Amino acid sequence: MVVLLFMQNYIGRFAPSPTGPLHFGSLLTAVASYLDAKYHKGIWLVRMDDLDPPREMPGAADNILSTLDAYGLHWDGEIVYQSQRHDQYETAIQSLLANKHAFYCTCSRKQLATHTSQQQQTPPPYPGTCRKQNAPPNRPFSIRLSVEGTFQPMCINDQLQGRFCQNLATDVGDFIIKRKDFLYAYHLAVVIDDHWQRISHVVRGIDLLDSTPRQCYLQQLLGYNTPHYAHLPVVVNDQGQKLSKQTFAKAIETTQCSRALWSAISILGLKPPTSLQHESPEAILKWGTQAWTPKTLINVTRINATQITIDV
Repeated sequence: MVVLLFMQNYIGRFAPSPTGPLHFGSLLTAVASYLDAKYHKGIWLVRMDDLDPPREMPGAADNILSTLDAYGLHWDGEIVYQSQRHDQYETAIQSLLANKHAFYCTCSRKQLATHTSQQQQTPPPYPGTCRKQNAPPNRPFSIRLSVEGTFQPMCINDQLQGRFCQNLATDVGDFIIKRKDFLYAYHLAVVIDDHWQRISHVVRGIDLLDSTPRQCYLQQLLGYNTPHYAHLPVVVNDQGQKLSKQTFAKAIETTQCSRALWSAISILGLKPPTSLQHESPEAILKWGTQAWTPKTLINVTRINATQITIDV
């Protein structure tokens, strides 16, 4: 059951990665997070998760922001760029190392592959090979967070997907928080920035549900509060693949924003009148804010792109 309460301190966010322009799946997430924040009379922030330069597309960040603006998705406050917050991530890592919650790992993929049998479809949890390595080695290393001793499942009560539990020790293993190429891992950065920005509610795609227990564990170790989570159905193509740059999802156009927004809020279960397609994006979002309820999305895990009524 979804309980909708008006919250004085609601702070939500949309945090795209600038690996390409927005497609319909990312627009759906942006709209849902915006409507949830505005329905609760809260703040809606935009953060650019630009942690992985090799995967980023030049100009994508500016393109994403201009697209959001064209769709009437006007954010509150200033844009935060994760690429400008490396000092904060390093401070957290050094704290985790000092408290024996993290360790240096020199294992290569080839070494870890020896622990995988031919029958396994997914890699097994990290075997703890370097767990006792507490000093920086003289060869390339990553930094992993130790989950040794976490025998109890880490559980969340997701607003849409219900109770979700994961045993970090047996299902995940010690996971990387800083890569060998010196780039910071998503799990670390998102936890630190959500805390710093005082994010109270996270509305994002269900493809990130599996990552959430790891983030909750990090929140506990760093003494942070855990936000409320709502994981939206992922939008897939006819082959069941998530709409993404890797699956050649089309960029959304800014020439038919109203029709695309109308389709988005329709897919989110709000049943807007047909006449609303011809209104401005701001008018459509105002209607959506007043009508917002995510109850039709409970336990829904995917939405096929063929349900979309315009060319996306």
